[in-house]
Amino acid sequence: MSSYLRADERRAATVESLLALAAEQNPSDITTTAIARRMGLTQGALFKHFPTREAIVEAVMASVEERLMALLEAAAEGRRPVQALEAMFLAHAAFVADHPGVPRLLFGELQRAEPTGPKRIAQALLARYAQLLVRVIDRGRSGDGIDPALASDEAAALFIGTLQGLVMQALLAGSAERVRERAPTAFALYRRAIEVRP
Repeated sequence: MSSYLRADERRAATVESLLALAAEQNPSDITTTAIARRMGLTQGALFKHFPTREAIVEAVMASVEERLMALLEAAAEGRRPVQALEAMFLAHAAFVADHPGVPRLLFGELQRAEPTGPKRIAQALLARYAQLLVRVIDRGRSGDGIDPALASDEAAALFIGTLQGLVMQALLAGSAERVRERAPTAFALYRRAIEVRP
């Protein structure tokens, strides 16, 4: 890696390096030394941009929140509610398959008992995600394909929970690609639970 990267490029490269390492090993075992080594830097050079390991994880979580929410909002845009939900589901599954370090890092942060910057960002991501889902579901409940008797919050939680279940199974199987492969069938089941019955 070039030693002449701008500061913002170096921070972005650090984020990507941690995500790549998280795809290969337990995220809690990743040290700043390992991140610096992956980048071809000294640990001191890494600390010029991030004072602590937690600051690096926080930057990763902020990047993931920004990228995933942009992806989901783009997937939902211009589509009818059920089609928007399907596009979001498949886009999220593809994101996980393409970035297997993300769920490993996210689940690790959410399991920590103490409040941390990265954990707050992960919680904020889940809250924003649920709010977006509720907006889409509520549009559908207003006569556009989704059962009006459906509880939007619970339907949003089921959507996220279905994806989380696929991700956990894929991580246990050692293949993030399984999330993408199984997503269409899983969404078909979800769709049957939320659509207006004929």
